[in-house]
Amino acid sequence: MAIAPLILVLVVAFLCLVKSDYIAYNTSQRIVPGKINVHLVPHTHDDVGWLKTVDQYYVGANNSIQVACVQNVLDSVVSALLADKNRKFIYVEIAFFQRWWRQQSDAVKSIVKELVSSGQLEFINGGMCMHDEAAPHYIDMIDQTTLGHRFIKQEFGQTPRIGWQIDPFGHSAIQAYLLGAEVGFDSLFFARIDYQDRAKRKDQKSLEVVWRGSRSLGSSAQIFTGIFPVHYDPPTGFYFEVNDESPPIQDDIHLFDYNVQERVNDFVAAALTQANVTRTNHIMWTMGTDFKYQYANTWFRQMDKLIHYVNKDGRVNALYSTPSIYTDAKHAANEPWPLKTDDFFPYADRANAYWTGYFTSRPAFKGYVRMMSAYLLAARQLEFLKGRNRSGPKTDTLADALAVAQHHDAVSGTEKQHVANDYTKRLFMGYKEAAELVESSLACLVESSSKTGCGNPVTKLEQCPLLNISYCPPSEVDLSSGKSLVVVVYNSLGWRREDIIRIPVISESAAVHDSEGNEVESQLLPLANTSAGIRNYYVRAYLGISPSDTPKFWLAFPAIVPPLGFSTYIVSTAKEQGVTRSAMSTVYTSQARENNTIEIGRGNLKLLYAADEGKLNYYSNSRSSVKAFFEQSYTYYAGYNGTKEDPQASGAYIFRPNGSFAIKPGQEPLTIVQGQLLDEVHQRFSPWVSQITRVFKAKEHAEVEFTVGPIPFEDGIGKEIATQITTTMKTNKIFYTDSNGRDFIKRTNKIFYTDSNGRDFIKRIRDYRSDWNLQVNQPAAGNYYPINLGIYMEDDSKELSVLVDRSVGGSSIVDGQIELMLHRRLLHDDSRGVGETLNETVCVADDCRGLTIQGKFYVRLDPLGEGASWRRSFGQEIYSPLLLAFTQQDGDKWTSSHKLNFSVMGPSYSLPDNVAMITLQELEDGSVLLRLAHLYEMGEDKNLSVMASVDLEKLFPNKKISKLTEVSLSTNQERAEMLKKRLVWQVKADKMEDTTVRGGPVDVSKPVIMIGPMEIRTFIITFEYISSPVG
Repeated sequence: MAIAPLILVLVVAFLCLVKSDYIAYNTSQRIVPGKINVHLVPHTHDDVGWLKTVDQYYVGANNSIQVACVQNVLDSVVSALLADKNRKFIYVEIAFFQRWWRQQSDAVKSIVKELVSSGQLEFINGGMCMHDEAAPHYIDMIDQTTLGHRFIKQEFGQTPRIGWQIDPFGHSAIQAYLLGAEVGFDSLFFARIDYQDRAKRKDQKSLEVVWRGSRSLGSSAQIFTGIFPVHYDPPTGFYFEVNDESPPIQDDIHLFDYNVQERVNDFVAAALTQANVTRTNHIMWTMGTDFKYQYANTWFRQMDKLIHYVNKDGRVNALYSTPSIYTDAKHAANEPWPLKTDDFFPYADRANAYWTGYFTSRPAFKGYVRMMSAYLLAARQLEFLKGRNRSGPKTDTLADALAVAQHHDAVSGTEKQHVANDYTKRLFMGYKEAAELVESSLACLVESSSKTGCGNPVTKLEQCPLLNISYCPPSEVDLSSGKSLVVVVYNSLGWRREDIIRIPVISESAAVHDSEGNEVESQLLPLANTSAGIRNYYVRAYLGISPSDTPKFWLAFPAIVPPLGFSTYIVSTAKEQGVTRSAMSTVYTSQARENNTIEIGRGNLKLLYAADEGKLNYYSNSRSSVKAFFEQSYTYYAGYNGTKEDPQASGAYIFRPNGSFAIKPGQEPLTIVQGQLLDEVHQRFSPWVSQITRVFKAKEHAEVEFTVGPIPFEDGIGKEIATQITTTMKTNKIFYTDSNGRDFIKRTNKIFYTDSNGRDFIKRIRDYRSDWNLQVNQPAAGNYYPINLGIYMEDDSKELSVLVDRSVGGSSIVDGQIELMLHRRLLHDDSRGVGETLNETVCVADDCRGLTIQGKFYVRLDPLGEGASWRRSFGQEIYSPLLLAFTQQDGDKWTSSHKLNFSVMGPSYSLPDNVAMITLQELEDGSVLLRLAHLYEMGEDKNLSVMASVDLEKLFPNKKISKLTEVSLSTNQERAEMLKKRLVWQVKADKMEDTTVRGGPVDVSKPVIMIGPMEIRTFIITFEYISSPVG
C-alpha cells in the first residue's frame, strides 16, 4: 500500500527536474498550390455601441454589463504583431481606432504605420462603424464610410480593399454595388443570411458568388461576395480568448495532456468540412468574434502552434492571412462564380425568427437620425457658402455623431436604452454646433453683397428643432407692437421648390408678404388638442421647461424658394388698411353633415369619407383620371410572448406576431378643417392612435400625420402597430421597396416594390424567394422588408405609392394593400443578446409614459408607369425639408437693409429633374467635395431614365475652377486609378444583358458632368476663390 505514493513522489520529483525545450514555431507558411489552404484571419468585432455606449466600450467601463475594452484590444494586438512578423490582424471600426490613435505617442504611431505598411495590420471595411443595411439612408452610409476612409488615407496612405459587413441582420443591394464596388472594394464578406438560404447554398457550394446589386449599373458595379458557412467566429473548438473552453495545444512532452495530434486532427476535420461546401481549395477561418483579443497572445500563441503542427502534418495547409490575401487567391483560381442579384432580406436565423421587427424598432430615434442627416447636408452647403472657419462652429461634430449612429446596433434600434440615449445626446450636441454654423452662415448671406466677403454678421437668427411637436418660440411672438416676423426659408435641393410652410402662431390676425412686398395667400388652422398635449408634455421632457402659452393656430402659406438658396417672407399683424389677413379655416364635424359623403381637397386630388363610418373610402384625381376605392386603417399585432416549448418571443430584433387585431374607430366624429390652401381630416381611432390627413390644393398626394402612443400594455400584451392602405387593385402579390433610399427593388407574383436604402427599388413577391423554395412559417413577419423611401404596387392600369419620413418595416400582406409598421412596444426580450425589452418610456418628474410617436407618410395613385417621377422628386423633398430661420424687425428696417433672395446657381439655372446634389462640402484643405446622384433607374421613367448633364460653370457662376478630379465614392483615390486596380470576376452562365450607361471624363476647361441612370459621381474641386458668398 505504501508503494504507490512513493512512485507518485518519485515521478513528480523527476518531472520537476526535467527541462522543457524551447520550440521555434514556423509561421511563415504561404499558399501551397494543390492543397486545401486554410486562411486564418485574426479579427475582432467591436460594436460601436450596443450593450454599452461607444465610450464605455472603448475605455472598458460598465463591465457589469459586458467585459469589453477596445483600447486593450488595440494595445494588445500591436504588441503581439511585433513579436512575429508573420502574424496578421484586421481592424474594422475606425470610430474606435481613431480614438486610440489620437492617444498614442509619435513612437507608437511610427511602429503602427510600419505594421500597416508591411501588411501585418490591415484596415478592412474602413468606415467609422459597420453600418446597418436596413435602416440607414444611402447618403448616411456614404458619409460614414467616407469619414473612415479619409482618416485611413490621411494617416496611413492606404485604401481599404475589402467590405466586411459580418454582423448586420440582412444585406442590401446598395451595400453590394454602392458601398462595395463604387468605393473600390474587390470583395465583400458577411455572415448573416436566411437559414433556409444558407442550407441550400452549402449544398450547392454557392456561399461565394458575384453579386450584381444594380440593374442599371450591371456588371460595372458587381462584387465578389463571400458568405461564411456558419457565423463570423472560428469553428467550434478553436476559440482562444482567456477563459474560453477550447482546449489549447499542449505540445510540451514533459507535461501532462499532450494533445498535438488530437488538435491537428480536429483542425483537419473542420477544414475538410468547410472545404466540402466551398469552391476552390481556399477556405477562410475568421479567428475572432465580439471584442476578442483583449489579451491577444492567447490567440496568437495557439495560432502559431496550429500553423506549425498542421503544416508538419501536411494534410492541409494553414497560414496567417487577411481577406485581401484570400480574395486574391480566389481570383487567381480563375473560377466562374454563381451570380446573385437583388438582396438578402429578410433574414431569419431559424423558423419563426424573422429579424424584421428592427426595421421599425425605436421609431423616434430613426426619425431623429433622418432629420439630422438632412440637416447635415444643408449645414455643409451653408458652411461652404460662408467659408469653413477653423475656430468657429463646424459640422464635424454632427458628422461624427451621425456616422456612429449608422452602426448596426444604433439606427437599427437594437441597443439598450441607455445606449440609445447616448446616441441621441451625441446627435443633439452635434446639432447644437451645426445650428450655430447655419445661423451664422445664413446671417452672413443675408447681410452680404455679391462682391464682398462675409465678416462677423450681427443678424441673430433662430431655428425651431421641435417644430414637429408644434413648439417654435420664435414664431409664437406677439406682433401687435408693430414688429413683424422675418422667415428665411433655405432650400438645399438643386431645383426651384414650391411648398407650404406651417408655423405655430398665437394671433389670428396675421398677414404674410414676400420679399417684394406682395401679399401671400395664407391660412390659419386650429392646433389640434392631441398636438397641444404632446407639445406641452414633450417640451417639459426634452427641455425641462413648461411652455408658457400654447399657440392656437398653425399659419400656413406657400413659399417659392430658388435652388440652393433662400427666400424671405414677412409675417405681420393684419391691422393696416388694405392688408388681407390670413383666412381662417372652416371647421366642422362629421356629425354636423346631413350628407353622408364628405369630400376634401380644393385641387385635382379629392378624398371622399363616409361620415357615418368615419373612414376614408374613395380617391379621385381629376387631372390623371385615376379613381379608386381606397381605405386606410390601423391594426396591432400582439407580440408573441414565447412558451417553454417554443421560447422565441417578439422583441427588438424579431417580429413574431401572435395574431392581428383591428383598431376600430370609436364613436368620436371626424373633424374636418377646410381652407384655401389645404384641407385636413382629424381622426381618432383609439385613445392612443390618431391622425391628421392633409390634402394640399397645389399637390396631388395625401399627407398623413399619425400619432401613436403611449401603447397600452396593462393587458399583458406587447403590441406592434401597423397601418394599412387598401385598394381593389389586382397586384398579383407584387410590390416594390427601396434599397436604402436609392434603387427600388422589385419583388414578383404577389408583387410589390420596396426601396433599397432610399435608392434602387426591388421587386418583392409575397411568400417567395428567388434563390430557394421558401418554406413559409411566418406569413406576416416573413414578408416584411425595410423601407427608407417608399413602397409601391401596381396593376394593369395604375400604381399606388406610399413614401415615408423615416425607416420603417412594410409589406403587402394582402393583394391590393400596402402595410407599414409604425411603432412597437413589447414585454419580452427576444434572446438575441440585447437582454432588454423594447419598452421605451419618457418621464417628466415622476410622470412616466410609454413613448408617443408622431410621423408622416405620403400616399398617391398614378396611372401605370407615371408614379416614378413623384416618388423620386417628392422623395427628395421628404428627405430634405425646407430649413427655416427666424428673426424680428421693426417696421421695414430689416427688409430694406438685407438680401432677401439668394441662389448659388446662375440665373434661371437648376439641376436637371433627374439629378440630386447629395454632397457639397468644403474640406479641411479648402477643396470642395461634390457628389451628384442620378435619381432614376434604367427604364424607370420614359423621360427621366436618361443621361443627364450638369454644367459646373452655371452651378457655380461666380467661382473659377482651377482643378477638378473625379474620385471614388469615399474620396480616397482617383476613380481612374480605382478602375485600373479593380479585379474582374467571371460569372457562371451569365445571360444578363448589360445596358449600363455611364458619364465619361470631364474637362476642367469645359466642366460639364454627364451622369447615367443610378450613377453617383464624386469630385474634388479646387476653386481659385471660395471664401465669399455668391449672389
